[in-house]
Amino acid sequence: MAEPSYLTAVRESYDTVAVDYVERVPPPAEMDPLSRAMLAGFAELGRTAGLGPVADLGCGPGRVTAHLAGMGVSAFGVDLSPKMIGLARHAYPNLRFTEGSMTSLETGDDELGGILAWYSTHHTPPQWLPAVFAEFHRTLAPCGYLLWGDYVGDERLLPTQGYGRPVSYTSYLLPLDRTAGLLDQAGLVVTARLEQEPGGRVRRPHACLLARKPERP
Repeated sequence: MAEPSYLTAVRESYDTVAVDYVERVPPPAEMDPLSRAMLAGFAELGRTAGLGPVADLGCGPGRVTAHLAGMGVSAFGVDLSPKMIGLARHAYPNLRFTEGSMTSLETGDDELGGILAWYSTHHTPPQWLPAVFAEFHRTLAPCGYLLWGDYVGDERLLPTQGYGRPVSYTSYLLPLDRTAGLLDQAGLVVTARLEQEPGGRVRRPHACLLARKPERP
C-alpha cells in the first residue's frame, strides 16, 4: 500500500528544517507554566500507574522525550523524520528513538503506559485522525493515559516556509471539541482539558487534552 502523500510531505519538510528547528524552538524549560504543568502531571500519572513505557509520538529532536525521562518516566521517541531521529539520538544517546508513523506503530496491543502527542497531529488530515487515535487506543494499556497538545482553531494552513526553510506540509487546526469527540469515538475518555489564548512565543490558541483508556470490564 502506497504511503499517504501527507506523510511524505511531513517527512521531507522536517528533514529539511531539522537543524533550524532545534535552533528556533525553545526547550521544555522555556515552555509556558501551564504546559509544563500538564507535562508534569502526565509524567506523575505514568510513574504512579507503572503500566509500561511512554511513547513520545512525533518526538522531533527528542527534547520533550528527555524532559519526561528527567521526571522519572521510561520514555522513548518516535518520529517520521530520519533527520530528527538522528539529532535526537546524537543529543540523548541513552534514550531510544525510532523512525515510524503514528498511523501504524510498531508496538503491540496494550503495551504502552502512556502516549504523548505534543504538537504532532496538526499535520494529519482530519479524515486520518480516527485511524491515528485508533492506534493510540490499540497500543495503550488499559488505564493508560494520552496527553495531546496542539494548536486549535478552524483553519487549514498551507505554508511555503517553516523555520526559515521551504516546506510542503499542511496544518489542520480543529476546534478542541472536535478533537475531544474523535478521541471519544476511539474509546479514549477525556479526563482533563486546558485551553490557552495566544501569548508569549505562541501566536495561536493552543490546548491540551488528557485522556485515558478505560479499564476492561
